[in-house]
Amino acid sequence: MSIFSALLAGLIFGLGLIVSGMANPAKVLDFLDLAGRWDPSLALVMAGAVGVAFPAFRLAARRQRSLLGTPMHLPTARGIDRRLVTGSLLFGAGWGLAGFCPAPALVALGMAEAKALVFVLAMVAGMGIFNLLEARP
Repeated sequence: MSIFSALLAGLIFGLGLIVSGMANPAKVLDFLDLAGRWDPSLALVMAGAVGVAFPAFRLAARRQRSLLGTPMHLPTARGIDRRLVTGSLLFGAGWGLAGFCPAPALVALGMAEAKALVFVLAMVAGMGIFNLLEARP
């Protein structure tokens, strides 16, 4: 059942990314272009996502198990440190340069978007570099 629910959640999420335009890097870059052709529509997408997620996370925080009976694994870290800030800056730079973040890039890859292939390959390479650096003593 959990594989089916993961598939269903992924399909709904991917469809939402397509319908909202988040899988279109040009629309994302227009949202990030505050001094040019700014497109505020993605702010509404984010507000809608927060509006749906906030009550769900509040409810989840009070539960020990998910609705499917699996243990809850919610984040516990609350601090802001150098690694978080550095990672956020790198994420933002990649998002601003490419117009993709991980999930929309995977959706665009499924839509045969050539730029998405380059982004996903670079993302996987970045993950590999991170793992190599983390494994160092």
